[in-house]
Amino acid sequence: MTAYSVLVPFLPRRPEQLLPYAALVEWTAARRLWQGQAMLIEPFQGFASAAGAGFRVPTGVGVTLMPLRNPYEAALQVRSLALTTGEPVVAGFGPGGRHFQKSVMRAPYASPLTASREYLTIVRGLLEGGSVDFDGEYFSCHGGLPPAVHPRVDLGLGVLRSGMARLAGEVVDVAITWLTPADYLREVIVPAVRQGATTAERAAPGVTAMVPLALAGPDRDPEQLVLASNSAHMRAPHYIDMLEKAGIGLAGDASVADAKSLLAGKAFLYGTVDEIQEQLAAYRDAGVDEVIFNLTGVYNLHGPRAAMNDLKKLLAAAA
Repeated sequence: MTAYSVLVPFLPRRPEQLLPYAALVEWTAARRLWQGQAMLIEPFQGFASAAGAGFRVPTGVGVTLMPLRNPYEAALQVRSLALTTGEPVVAGFGPGGRHFQKSVMRAPYASPLTASREYLTIVRGLLEGGSVDFDGEYFSCHGGLPPAVHPRVDLGLGVLRSGMARLAGEVVDVAITWLTPADYLREVIVPAVRQGATTAERAAPGVTAMVPLALAGPDRDPEQLVLASNSAHMRAPHYIDMLEKAGIGLAGDASVADAKSLLAGKAFLYGTVDEIQEQLAAYRDAGVDEVIFNLTGVYNLHGPRAAMNDLKKLLAAAA
């Protein structure tokens, strides 16, 4: 059965802005509260602050970018969050795009797959409580974390294409996707995840899909909602390539025409509650274990109250 979760649909500037969304997870059937990489309040600190305010809920970070932190520090942050909240954590990592890598490192990863494998190998070894003795092409670690009993931590990997999906099947607990249509998940991503798990002789990890969507309304323009939610991704080469593989061709200029293509290709869901429910069933049928409601477009165009109202309606229907 597919679970449903909530993405914080903006970049918080104050930790108290997270509290209504943490409360939504605490008081509804939502599985966990998610946040992507943020350059204002980091999700690890924001979620810890929400726990300190009394909202201790399961959390997910998807995905935080590997170039920003050493894998030892990443493991420390993840375990610290689990200890602080007292709740399970899904810690998703990803290499980011080549432009971002180049902007914060000496050079981009020649092989993002190798870098991701090394990074996650170190993080898992540290979280499992052993001493890590590892020298890789990109990352090395010789040491361990002090022992501690903490809630469950699942490692995740950001996945857009088949190569990273196979790696996810080999090394992590959760494959995390963003802007990936259900048909592409069913035909490409989920089979690749399972193939990687078979190669590694392990159980297949879960698949979590972050799905941008909006409920229809007389004051709403679906194309503008797409742009308000995904214009940066619609210009990024790795997203353009993934969407092309999914059968959605983009010019890469974040135009209304490209927004129409995303809507037609079901990369962005728009409609009534019943229509959205019907479209979400395709993710369940594709083998997705958790769908994360991403209301960023609604938040950006119509404000926090409209986004919260949509989330409440969608979660009530899902329950």
